[in-house]
Amino acid sequence: MAKIDFTVEDRAEIAQAITRAETRTSGEIVVIVAHASDGYASFTVLWSALIALAVPIPLMVFTDWALDLVYAIQLVTFLLLLPILRLDALRFSLVPPSIKRARAHAKAVDQFLAQNLHTTQGRTGILLFVSMAERFAEVIADEAVFEKVDQEVWDGIVEIFLERIRAGDQTEAFTRAIARCGDVLAEHFPPDGMECDELPNHLIVLDGDATVR
Repeated sequence: MAKIDFTVEDRAEIAQAITRAETRTSGEIVVIVAHASDGYASFTVLWSALIALAVPIPLMVFTDWALDLVYAIQLVTFLLLLPILRLDALRFSLVPPSIKRARAHAKAVDQFLAQNLHTTQGRTGILLFVSMAERFAEVIADEAVFEKVDQEVWDGIVEIFLERIRAGDQTEAFTRAIARCGDVLAEHFPPDGMECDELPNHLIVLDGDATVR
């Protein structure tokens, strides 16, 4: 699972990319990175319980151990698995991809509203949301942008972004995606001479319930 690891220089470069992109458009760009979109604690309990429930079957078939011993082994198995399956690498691998995508999308929508992207003048804000644990990225556009730009355009930007992430070019992935978002906004929403920087240009990093700016 990818980790959030941005140096001061990385953050500065991403912030500069946002500022450069916004000078060419009346739109607003917000970039948010989350370590994970959900803790998925219920899946840790679920898989621990399922494995523990299966433990007695071979013991009862292939041994003549007393039921109280089998029960004790079952309980110990459950208690041992709980902390092991809480490890990030294991916990996130236990969650079906469709659920991870759904949780990450829900988090993106939540952040779109939390960052007031729906209140910008002209309704021309877009959010680039990335959730590292889910390996998920999405561009969400506000009403005016959505009406003029097909979703396929944003999906293409996301695909290029994910390719650069997989190649290990984390900061470049962000700066390229931001520049391309700026290109799209500039095409449909050029500067109108009345721009004010309504939303933050720096990278916003969510770590659990805390926001690190």
